[in-house]
Amino acid sequence: MKTGSPSDNELETMGEAYRELLEKALRKAREGGSSLYHLLGGGSTHAPSAGEGHTEVAELERSVRRDLTDAARYRHETGRDLRDWLGFDVARIEQGFWEAFSEAADQTLLTLHEIRLQADASEYHTGETVGLGTLVCDHCNERLRFSTAGRIPPCPRCGGTRFHRPVAGAPLA
Repeated sequence: MKTGSPSDNELETMGEAYRELLEKALRKAREGGSSLYHLLGGGSTHAPSAGEGHTEVAELERSVRRDLTDAARYRHETGRDLRDWLGFDVARIEQGFWEAFSEAADQTLLTLHEIRLQADASEYHTGETVGLGTLVCDHCNERLRFSTAGRIPPCPRCGGTRFHRPVAGAPLA
């Protein structure tokens, strides 16, 4: 019967799987040019070994992604070294693992920055200039159609001032 806390052997196995997943994702990112952050979210980084189920692998991927995101966010928000994020002496960590984790956190920071830029770029506001196309009001989903470049007015239905482009494949109303 299992108790609430994992045994030393289980902890060691989890630690090895975490490190293996991190290193494999880093290797794939280097070789394929894919974002480490996205690789960890896609379930394609780590094939389950004997005794490991898909649920455990997905949970492990979420854990690695969460830790890297947290480390990257810390580094971005504070500008401080990841050693400070750890809260203990780096000498207690095996050097190769620390290097892999640091590199992965740096890549994650870059990816999060790119995602933020993409999100910011896809938001439109009243008063900005827009080219051709359709914008959707974030508040009431009213569609504004632009056949020439022009300034974005407030939403004619609700007065909203924030808009986005409709999702590709969404029905044209």
